[in-house]
Amino acid sequence: MNISPDTQGKSPGSVLILDDDKFLLDMYGVKFMHEGFTVQTCLSTREALECLRQGFSPDAIIFDLVMPEADGFVFLQSLRSEHLAERASKIALTNQSSDSEKKKAEELGADDFIVKATMIPSEVVSTVRRTIAHEKGEPVPAS
Repeated sequence: MNISPDTQGKSPGSVLILDDDKFLLDMYGVKFMHEGFTVQTCLSTREALECLRQGFSPDAIIFDLVMPEADGFVFLQSLRSEHLAERASKIALTNQSSDSEKKKAEELGADDFIVKATMIPSEVVSTVRRTIAHEKGEPVPAS
């Protein structure tokens, strides 16, 4: 699903959100859209990779680690091997909180690691907004 913001101001960026939980995917998609982001949501790694192969170029990719078929680690490996979304910030948004999983995600190219249970959706949006602004060399918005 592609959701474009209904704003006339400058978009803070574009995000691809990957999660197999449709409720969470829709909730985060709407939250980011309401904050002015261009949003692409995907329910599977296969769908997200296809979206990127077809040319969607997000500023940030927010992905879950635990998914059926291919998990977030496979997704990161595919991004690397196919040279997809190389400039996008990759942010794991997961309920997995072990140090070993965080380390593995970082080794595979994750730029940030957010445990879902520790942040409300608006805090996730703020974190992503700051990450994108920092990567673009723009002033980082206050929390």
